[in-house]
Amino acid sequence: MALNRVVICGVNTARLPLLTDKEKDELFDRIEQGDMAARETFIKGNLRLVLSVIQRFSNSNENPDDLFQVGCIGLIKAIDNFDRSLDVKFSTYAVPMILGECRRYLRDNNSIRVSRSLRDIAYKAIYTKDALLKKLDREPTVDEIAKEIDVAPEDITTALDAISTPVSLYEPVYQEGGDTLYIVDQLSDKKNKEENWVENISLKEAMKKLNEREYNILRLRFFEGKTQTEVASEIAISQAQVSRIEKSAIKSLKGYLR
Repeated sequence: MALNRVVICGVNTARLPLLTDKEKDELFDRIEQGDMAARETFIKGNLRLVLSVIQRFSNSNENPDDLFQVGCIGLIKAIDNFDRSLDVKFSTYAVPMILGECRRYLRDNNSIRVSRSLRDIAYKAIYTKDALLKKLDREPTVDEIAKEIDVAPEDITTALDAISTPVSLYEPVYQEGGDTLYIVDQLSDKKNKEENWVENISLKEAMKKLNEREYNILRLRFFEGKTQTEVASEIAISQAQVSRIEKSAIKSLKGYLR
């Protein structure tokens, strides 16, 4: 999938406009008043965002023109559903929407065929989950979804597994200031408990040379098996900061152990 082309879907990607935050706010004011010209300008001003998202699927065999069009559908859905009262940037809200559209498209065009009945159950479950999330103001359980659409819980699980697209553990899910957060960073390590680490005296001595914050982050991550999200919440810093400090501390440990 070649994404280094200048033209995708007839759009010269080298000339795509960039909007400032002020321009976005002003355009959204006009969009909320029904100004279709402002909506069109806002869409064009965010096409670079679509382009950056579909680059995540560069290893697929899909035509970039098709993916770009699908990504634009996700962008339009994000514009139509964005709640400006939320304290988030539009791009933060839009990226999952664009990703979702692309993944649905790839699922539907997957060479591994999924039966229509399973696909229908999966889509009903997804739509019902979204509806219950708004109604209950929390993540609904599989049993609650099953009861709502009158389908056995195990059938819902099977259907959702059937349409899911495998992703790499090293797929980036967030980036801020050069710090990239990957899926693998979200996973708990349940095997690396403290009893497995303290046997190594050299490692214990090296850990003592870290500063307090580095030590605590490594202890929570690898001794207690917590995710970076959980660590960030516990010590009141951002997830990106946890990732950066963790990598720096591990690099320091390697130097101490040489």
